[in-house]
Amino acid sequence: QVQLVESGGGSVQAGGSLRLSCAAPGYDYCTYDLSWYRQVPGKEREFVSSIDSDDGSTNYADSVRGRFTISQDNAAKNTVYLQMDDLKPEDTAMYYCQTRPSGAYCPGGWGQGTQVTVSS
Repeated sequence: QVQLVESGGGSVQAGGSLRLSCAAPGYDYCTYDLSWYRQVPGKEREFVSSIDSDDGSTNYADSVRGRFTISQDNAAKNTVYLQMDDLKPEDTAMYYCQTRPSGAYCPGGWGQGTQVTVSS
């Protein structure tokens, strides 16, 4: 499996912003469509957002649409960002980056997660 690397989590007050990053080091020969998921203890992991590497089309969960923006770094292969604005306490979760397999030599995988905590 590919080991994705996330960064950028932290603690903010409601209404604040954070920017998460995700990269797939060592797999520049692959082209990945990257997604973000989040999970709260005791609950299932839920989809947050995704981006298509070919055309840049994006998808968002209803709960974050209009507040979060996913983008890809055109200069750094397989690197995406999640700009999170107007954060709410219910956005508090562990955020994970994920990708599906992309060809015989490009495995899918998850990152280890980055914690986002929003206080009221």
